[in-house]
Amino acid sequence: MEYEDQVAMEKLLSRSDATNKRFDFPTKSLKNFPMPAGQNYLNLVALDMLGQPRELKISVRKEGIHKKPWMSGRWRRYVLEKGLKKGDRVKLTMQVRENGVRSYRIKAERNLTMGIWIPIEEYWQARNGKD
Repeated sequence: MEYEDQVAMEKLLSRSDATNKRFDFPTKSLKNFPMPAGQNYLNLVALDMLGQPRELKISVRKEGIHKKPWMSGRWRRYVLEKGLKKGDRVKLTMQVRENGVRSYRIKAERNLTMGIWIPIEEYWQARNGKD
């Protein structure tokens, strides 16, 4: 059975997101990352566009009224390997199976011009002149 991808989180990278070991993301997206009872984090593996598994950790504050979610784990490694910078867009998509199991994919995109976004892998491929 085919399952449709849903956007779980989407954000334009800030300079901080592209240079630090963690990536702050919108609180409204938190509902797409159900955390085990009593925990303030969720470990997950998201496949990138090349099918490579990316180990990520979604966390929230333990105290306070604002949850302030962020992603860490191997985030910095992903940024470096993909050559991401401020202004690039990152999307986490998910599929939810009938039994409730979620699978995630991570995709980075660069804006070529006037809202035309391409996957970062295609951007580097074109820039390096490879087919």
